[in-house]
Amino acid sequence: MVVLNRIYTRTGDDGTTALGTGERRKKYDLRIEAYGTLDEVNAVIGIVRLHTAGLPIDAALSHIQNDLFDVEADLCMPDKGKGPGGQRLTVTDVQVEWLEGEIDRLNDGLAPLRSFILPGGSPASAYLHLARTVCRRGERLMAALNDAAGESVTPAALKYVNRLSDYLFVAGRCLNDLGRADILWTPGQNR
Repeated sequence: MVVLNRIYTRTGDDGTTALGTGERRKKYDLRIEAYGTLDEVNAVIGIVRLHTAGLPIDAALSHIQNDLFDVEADLCMPDKGKGPGGQRLTVTDVQVEWLEGEIDRLNDGLAPLRSFILPGGSPASAYLHLARTVCRRGERLMAALNDAAGESVTPAALKYVNRLSDYLFVAGRCLNDLGRADILWTPGQNR
């Protein structure tokens, strides 16, 4: 359990932050960038949820926000490090499979795409596209981290973030009147 008695600690005043293992790293460290970017995704999903209250998709977005914290915790514990209490929180393949099921369920109601779509349409859809692009940035950072010497990322975390960007795309289409209000790209339109 997390207990935050004080919000500021002054320990980061030197430009470092602590991982879940207690190890201190520069705030621009690739690992910090990766889970910080996923925190941005979570914040954008919070904005999306302002537009989805009462809709069935809102429960899935809440589920995803919690899962994102699991992915961030996973990234915060490099090299299978142990956190307080000796346990390590990781994202699991079960969470990836749940997300795949949600993608399939949402995608079943959509017509196949015949063109790329432009971000936009409803406010919720536009914010889901923003979340998707931030998610892709997080995925790129995680892939770079996984390839960096002495670093690693769990396979489930990489899979989850890859699937999440797909989910955000499909969910954006759903919230654009099941794709009927998608804005299609017209190649060369403005030449």
